[in-house]
Amino acid sequence: MPKKEVKLDAKKLKVFKIRNRGGYAAIYQNNLTEGPTSAQAVSRMLKAVARKPKKK
Repeated sequence: MPKKEVKLDAKKLKVFKIRNRGGYAAIYQNNLTEGPTSAQAVSRMLKAVARKPKKK
């Protein structure tokens, strides 16, 4: 089964340097990811957004 390609809205994606740790964080649609570089934080965000939400 092929995976869907996810595209993020650049206006809603926020990437910033974490002050008290080494690395960057990305926030998008109630998801938070971290990575040593801003590009890696965004690539991890793509994976987080593509996951199905948990059932309650």
